Amino acid sequence: MTAMDMEAFEEDGFAVARRLFSRAEIDDLCAEFTALHAAGPVPGHFEPRACGIDGTADPLHVHPRVMHPHRISELSLRFLLDPRLRAILETLLGEEVLAAQSMFYFKPPGARGQALHQDNFYLRVEPGTCVAAWIACDVVDQGNGGLEVVPGTHRMDLFCPEEADADVSFAREYVPPPPGLAAVPVVMEPGDVLFFNGSLVHGSKPNRSADRFRRSFIGHYVGRSTRRIGGFYRTLTMDGSPVALPESEGAGPCGAEFAAPGPH
Repeated sequence: MTAMDMEAFEEDGFAVARRLFSRAEIDDLCAEFTALHAAGPVPGHFEPRACGIDGTADPLHVHPRVMHPHRISELSLRFLLDPRLRAILETLLGEEVLAAQSMFYFKPPGARGQALHQDNFYLRVEPGTCVAAWIACDVVDQGNGGLEVVPGTHRMDLFCPEEADADVSFAREYVPPPPGLAAVPVVMEPGDVLFFNGSLVHGSKPNRSADRFRRSFIGHYVGRSTRRIGGFYRTLTMDGSPVALPESEGAGPCGAEFAAPGPH
């Protein structure tokens, strides 16, 4: 990342590091999650649901996101703690960083998106906020439900969300862009990493493509000065050592999902 990228992060709340990971590294990561999907459920981390009697199902039931894969996959742990991420994160945060969470999204064709939201609404980092490192594992654009961000909202407090439209968002919370601001798409290639402030309003629309997944690996990080965080998150140093932090109030998994509509 250049000095201009760092200035963009301060000004807009996000910046992209292009080609931070090689295509070969991303292919290995995708192969890891293809194998995990083929092996079946991992309780507490990855719990796909079978199709209904009519052979149909919500694509996100068949390919749900994987929560905290770094706890069950050595490769995921290496990505979460990668020195290239660490170097950028410590520059952005101005201090040592701790890893708090990992996720992997398959987002297959036809999948709903995630309504605009703020990550620190869920992590409840105190003081300050978190920073996300969002690694693109496919070409990411508006056609397959790429990420959208609302520049400048990182300077604002946490908003009280409205209820999202369940037809287009798997998560319940929706934060409308403040007056005068609008969501803009972030187009990415495999290996690009989007870094963004935990208060930045962001989200995605459904994957409208016929045959393209929009896979991504996400890590959430906090500064070493953090005093409290939600109990769902267990922080690690970037060397992998556990760091116990007191629990903050009002936290939960990143993106509370709508209840499943009937048995599948």
